[in-house]
Amino acid sequence: MTAQSFHSSIWSSKGYEHARWETRRRVLRFLIRNIGFTLLAKVDHVEGVENVPSQGPAILMINHINFVDPFVVLNLLPRNIVPMAKVEVYNYPIVGIFPRMYGVIPVQREEFDRRAIQGALEVLQAGEIILVAPEAHRGPELRQGKEGVAYLATRASAPIVPVAIDGTIGFPSLPFLPRWRGPGARVKFGEPFRFKTFGKRAGREVLRQSLAAGLDRCADSATHVAFFHSSDY
Repeated sequence: MTAQSFHSSIWSSKGYEHARWETRRRVLRFLIRNIGFTLLAKVDHVEGVENVPSQGPAILMINHINFVDPFVVLNLLPRNIVPMAKVEVYNYPIVGIFPRMYGVIPVQREEFDRRAIQGALEVLQAGEIILVAPEAHRGPELRQGKEGVAYLATRASAPIVPVAIDGTIGFPSLPFLPRWRGPGARVKFGEPFRFKTFGKRAGREVLRQSLAAGLDRCADSATHVAFFHSSDY
């Protein structure tokens, strides 16, 4: 499947259609919350939801450790969230239908994907929230991030909310299996911040430095959640 086909699966020839996707996502989120999430994962603790803006554009910057992490965030927030995900998720058996229906933004991970960046900018300009893992790969530790999230934040003048998740390893799992008897996920939404370029054009080095500062905030939140999780169990 070509990059163009991925692009057209999200945007029509008229561009990004906010009203169309907003309605569809609300229906899908209802199904996730009331049907799917009873089978996906359990959540033991959530804090900082009030840090997510109630309106206007924003970027959720997540430490992505497991496949279900975006679903956990989607389930916790009242607003629709538009995730950015590796292009390969569109080809996953069975579950690959969800990103197509939901309008997940597909990203070519090993390059600066201009099509994905432009698509994300259109979503932000429509006043929506995107979810991005700046490390570009799942893993238990924060890796060196991609500059794309800093570019989006500076171009769209959108606040960034660091999101830390811990305890999702082993999910999805059915409720009667052993994983559900263990500790569940814990999520912290940190305080929003903005990247500052001090009126200068955001060059690559500025973006890299800005992202490093943002990842530090995300790492701080992740450390807090991990400590909270280990202290309770």
